[in-house]
Amino acid sequence: MEGTVRKAKISDAERIQYLINEYAKQGLMLPRSINSIYENIRDFWVYEEGGEVLGVCALTIFWNDLAEIRSLAVDPKHTGKGIGTALVKKALEEAKEFGIYRVFTLTYQVKFFEKLGFKVIDKNTLPHKIWRDCINCVKFPNCDETAMEIWLKEVEG
Repeated sequence: MEGTVRKAKISDAERIQYLINEYAKQGLMLPRSINSIYENIRDFWVYEEGGEVLGVCALTIFWNDLAEIRSLAVDPKHTGKGIGTALVKKALEEAKEFGIYRVFTLTYQVKFFEKLGFKVIDKNTLPHKIWRDCINCVKFPNCDETAMEIWLKEVEG
């Protein structure tokens, strides 16, 4: 990898949407509107190489102790190069900086997240997620994604 992971800028929004929606067309993730990306631009990390954004990942905070890795997408011509791993690791570092040690994801890429230390969990352990986002999803209540989580530090006390 020769690129860098950095926080997204407003000028990245259309490329972010393109990458996410290319996977959404295949049914591999939910589409995002450009409005949604602008509203949540602070959540996004991008991987940039040679002036081009080749990958994207968001960290969305749900509660004082819970965040989600979402919208992870890598340009199909650049998969398998560690870009997704670099993005997720950066998002997990940010979660720790916020003092959030429980991070989850809903994914079809179970093996990828297992390699990063995530474990499969029951979706019912994610009540904030269900009522905030999932209720509006076209797949609700028959979600076929796998819920996974990672604990970045054991809870004290």
